[in-house]
Amino acid sequence: MAAAPTVEVQRFVIVTGMSGAGRRTAAHTMEDLGWYVIDNLPPMMLPELAQQMRAVGELRVAVVLDVRSRVQFEQIPVALEALRARGCEVTVLYLEATDDIIVQRQESSRRPLPMQGDDRLVDGITRERRLMADMRASADIVVDTSRLSARQLAQRISNHFGSEETDNLRISLISFGFKNGVPVDADIVFDVRFLPNPFWVPELRPKTGLSKDVADYVLGQEAAGQFQENMVGLVRTVAPGYLVEGKRQVTIAVGCTGGKHRSTSMSEELATRLREEGFAVSVLHRDLGKE
Repeated sequence: MAAAPTVEVQRFVIVTGMSGAGRRTAAHTMEDLGWYVIDNLPPMMLPELAQQMRAVGELRVAVVLDVRSRVQFEQIPVALEALRARGCEVTVLYLEATDDIIVQRQESSRRPLPMQGDDRLVDGITRERRLMADMRASADIVVDTSRLSARQLAQRISNHFGSEETDNLRISLISFGFKNGVPVDADIVFDVRFLPNPFWVPELRPKTGLSKDVADYVLGQEAAGQFQENMVGLVRTVAPGYLVEGKRQVTIAVGCTGGKHRSTSMSEELATRLREEGFAVSVLHRDLGKE
């Protein structure tokens, strides 16, 4: 008996989150990655869209859904369940930013928020955040864009959705400086401030952790090697559980004081070791170049 033909799974990414948090950048990036992108679709049209897209062979669809749909916004959970009932793989990407960053971005664009009405900008942010609370709680991926440039956000999106490979964990590594704040979207945070700081070595101070001299200094410490083994071992331990729970993208942050020397070298080395373990890894040095 001939085997039944394999039906490819249709993938939907729902791009949502706060106004001013980077939904437009995310949508443009998804489009550049080859996804069919639709902005501000009425939620209840999602099942019909899935049928039409499959009919024309589109198996990767990204839809931007947010509070602009007004009263229909509350229908999003029902629409997503209808998609899953059709056998679609649905991932919800939620973008957020702090209130002060949203204010700064909205004032720059000179556009009011959907929930602002005749009130102040901060009132609109409060209403929108309250309305979006359930979406954030149920999202598969949450990215805080407060400290990310458009290019850095695009890099994060590319890491999550630029590959069809889904049989292993995809890891986004971020080096950062504690003095600039911990990335709030990190799933795991490693603190490498216990290592000797190259900042106090005059010939290494102006260099970064991407230089061989600094990397040799940091990684040459016995404790650095032991910590690398522990970090890789932890990822090995949690990866199967993440996959069982349906979590295929993990953000790991590695921090030192300023994000210039130790965290950068340790992140690059960790990325190399994790790739040797078979993980898909991207690296973002968030604070490199900052004073």
